[in-house]
Amino acid sequence: MSVEELNFEEIYKDAEEAIKDNPPTRLFQRAINGAIIACGYAEILLSKALADYGPDAKVGYPDTAYFLPVIRSLSGEEVTQLGQLQPILNRMRAQIKENEVNFEMARLAGETTAYAAEIIETVHYLRYGHRHVEPWTGFIEDPIMRKYGILMVDWTIPGEAVIIGKAKTTEDLGNIARELMSMGMMTFFCNEVCEQVFEAKVKVGKDYFQFPLGNFTQVIHVVNYALRAGIAFGGIEPGLRDHHRDYQRRRIRAFILHLGEIDDVQVAAHFAAIFLGFPVICDSELPEDHQIPGWYESHPDYETMVKYAMEVRGVKVEIVDIPVPIAIGPSFEGETIRRGDMHVEFGGGKQTGFEIVRSVTADEIEDGKITVEGPDTDEVEEGSGLPIGIWVKVYGKKMQDDFEGVLERRLHDFFNYGEGLWHMGQRDINWMRISKDAFEKGFRLEHYGEIILAKLKNEFPAIVDRVEIFITTDQAKVEELMEQAKEVYTERDKRLEELSDESVDTFYSCILCQSFAPAQVCVVTPDRTGLCGAVSWLDGRASYEIDPNGPCRPIDVSEDPVDPEKGQWESVNEYVFENSQRKTEILNLYSIMEYPMTSCGCFEAISALVPEANGVMVTTREHGGETPCGMNFSTLAGSVGGGMQTPGFMGHSKQYILSDKFIKAEGGLARLVWMPKSLKESLGDDLKKAAEDAGLGADFVDKIADETVGTTGEEILPFLEEKGHPALNMDPLM
Repeated sequence: MSVEELNFEEIYKDAEEAIKDNPPTRLFQRAINGAIIACGYAEILLSKALADYGPDAKVGYPDTAYFLPVIRSLSGEEVTQLGQLQPILNRMRAQIKENEVNFEMARLAGETTAYAAEIIETVHYLRYGHRHVEPWTGFIEDPIMRKYGILMVDWTIPGEAVIIGKAKTTEDLGNIARELMSMGMMTFFCNEVCEQVFEAKVKVGKDYFQFPLGNFTQVIHVVNYALRAGIAFGGIEPGLRDHHRDYQRRRIRAFILHLGEIDDVQVAAHFAAIFLGFPVICDSELPEDHQIPGWYESHPDYETMVKYAMEVRGVKVEIVDIPVPIAIGPSFEGETIRRGDMHVEFGGGKQTGFEIVRSVTADEIEDGKITVEGPDTDEVEEGSGLPIGIWVKVYGKKMQDDFEGVLERRLHDFFNYGEGLWHMGQRDINWMRISKDAFEKGFRLEHYGEIILAKLKNEFPAIVDRVEIFITTDQAKVEELMEQAKEVYTERDKRLEELSDESVDTFYSCILCQSFAPAQVCVVTPDRTGLCGAVSWLDGRASYEIDPNGPCRPIDVSEDPVDPEKGQWESVNEYVFENSQRKTEILNLYSIMEYPMTSCGCFEAISALVPEANGVMVTTREHGGETPCGMNFSTLAGSVGGGMQTPGFMGHSKQYILSDKFIKAEGGLARLVWMPKSLKESLGDDLKKAAEDAGLGADFVDKIADETVGTTGEEILPFLEEKGHPALNMDPLM
């Protein structure tokens, strides 16, 4: 779709019709006045910065690949020097026609205000650097944007609330913030509400996707956060202004709550939100000639304000009533419970632990039964540890053994959704903690069962009819049941290990990420898990059988491949072409250099060419440092995400590194010359085994450089030569 074919202004037609006979001219005039004031302030700061630092001074936000994201997204300009900002500010100021006081001009004033705020904040970052200390956030870096952006645009996080100003009381603000958190909403705070949310002792910070940004102009960091999502996950090219606006309206379900007094600059900022498709709800008693139905409204009642704003924006949240004494929602998924904050922990290596989901027959299960055996949380000293065994029985007419692992992995999410709960690992390496606060609220072991029961039935109604849970903290019982569980784990692994791309006649697509990367098609095979690492071939098959209309669809590969070395099948090409908006014509599953797999944005790792070493490097989301290809993970992700096919670069799962199909067309694992030390350690013996299976010897792992050796091609080359890395003697990659 070209820019000309997209008419974003259509969405305002109903509002324009509603105000036709009584236009809120005074409101429009305030927006125009506010934009002029904002431009004037930006001009003063920019002129002083140019005098102090000169036009060649480097500008930009920390840890982002998107330059100044508002400007980059809407105009396409790559601003790197201070002197580039003056003509941009002049251009935006010139688009305001002071004699045209109407809805359209007010929206353009909003756009101008967004540019002015971006310039103001850019000058602040040049002058003062990233001056925020947690829980204050300021600019939200790319790693955080990517971590939560996926959940934001696929609506796992149902919507985003921006709260500006000052509530009538701290208690009021705390109630509003907690209500939003209980619904799983992402929330941004600006101005005095930041102090109020701290005083109300609401859990805020990056771990909870509750962001106290700072003073008023820092509200622009909500805008540049959202616009980056359009590039990263929507695959929208920089500069496609109305396409970005359209994406924001369709995918970013945000609204603004303004509490307290409103000045003209704030009205202009409100129209920046409206320009992007976000409505504004104020607690002030606004006269009718200061309101626009569906876009700019007054709602003074704090008790119903959140509900009303969500209705206006079309945010729908399915609330599952779980009988536990703590809040449940994805807002708490990133919560970390440190040892000093915990009441009790389970498993984690120091104690024995496991969790398992088993499919049973109808006569082997008592629906809704939760049994707890052994010491409960109120029978142990604060700060102590216990073993834990969680055995979940599931029955359903359509339930199959292959679905067990799919359900089992979701326990991790379910537990982490609990306020004051923390869960890590799976199978027999699970590690769980309950905070002192959750314990004091009355959380006990049976409540784990209540969470499992409610969430399994709610999220898997097509296959789960009955659920029964047994939880034990008795050491002998945990050990007895864990041995039985290990037999099941081993059997599952054998089923997958016995499979290969050559042994099956069906691959599976995964198009779950198309909600935010419309052209992305992931092809999942026995030898290549999904890019996110969470979808194996068995998971793809199970997903299709659970929901034939869901994200995983079968691809028939019974015919011989077009190229077995590169991993190309005609049927795969046809499927990918038809389901990628006809953008990807050819796909090689085993190559990084020629028609590699497209990348969405939720990949665990990225491989990239290192020409100096005639090999490739791998980096991960957890490794934020520089790499031998000259880019860190965030910059790489910005280059290959959004459903793009980029020869020489490829997003993938960590598990794929261990596959004998890993860049098979280029020589496989022998090409791997650099990886973060943390990744090397986490893959451990599995990486050594993969090297031995490839005929490279177990010592091959010691020949792979990491950041302790260097982070440029020139730095790692002597090490590779000294170690005799095989990539140096292989055929040239380029």
